[in-house]
Amino acid sequence: MIYFDTVSKLYNDGRSAALQEVTFQIAPKEFVSVVGHSGAGKTTLLKMIIAEDKPTSGSVFFESLDIHSIPKVKLPQFRRKIGTVFQDFKLLPGKTAYENIAFAMEANGRNDAEIRENVPQALALVDLDDKAWNFPHELSGGEKQRVAIARAIVNQPDIIVADEPTGNLDPIATYEVVQILRKINDLGTTVVMTTHNKGVIDELGRRVITMDEGRIVRDDESGKYIL
Repeated sequence: MIYFDTVSKLYNDGRSAALQEVTFQIAPKEFVSVVGHSGAGKTTLLKMIIAEDKPTSGSVFFESLDIHSIPKVKLPQFRRKIGTVFQDFKLLPGKTAYENIAFAMEANGRNDAEIRENVPQALALVDLDDKAWNFPHELSGGEKQRVAIARAIVNQPDIIVADEPTGNLDPIATYEVVQILRKINDLGTTVVMTTHNKGVIDELGRRVITMDEGRIVRDDESGKYIL
């Protein structure tokens, strides 16, 4: 599904490398965690997948499509295949949980009937049926992140990209969010997640890619957090 072919990314000074000759692939329906110290290249790697950043050299493929050859006008169409989840939630404060999720569907050109059908389903999947009309300030951190996950999945993407999704959460909320991501993966959606949380990695027991100074230094099919 995703293939990095000898991808390097240099900073503007042309000397410091965010990624160095990174090559790996992710199969459909995999759950892959990317770990490493701050500055290891984890977020840059995710930005390559969602076409927010371009390699200095090498290529990133989504199926047979070279992501960074996509014309700018067609990028929104490509990004509909990907749902994104961020550490800081990025919810619209003036909209309820339901409206935040519906807004993602509206931006994707979905009609009112589809929104009425799919938004409640997304809320149910993240166990927030009873919080549909709450505003973000009325939700806990874990609930905000679950709304963000519902927003990411409501358009039924092929892949979820989650950048430190539990970074601002307490242990209980972290557990709940990880279980939801696991459930989404079990339903057939590919998940790629960056994290610093050793407990999350060890509990998942799924594939772990370890990065250091822009390089992949480990790739374990059923891994633990080893740095």
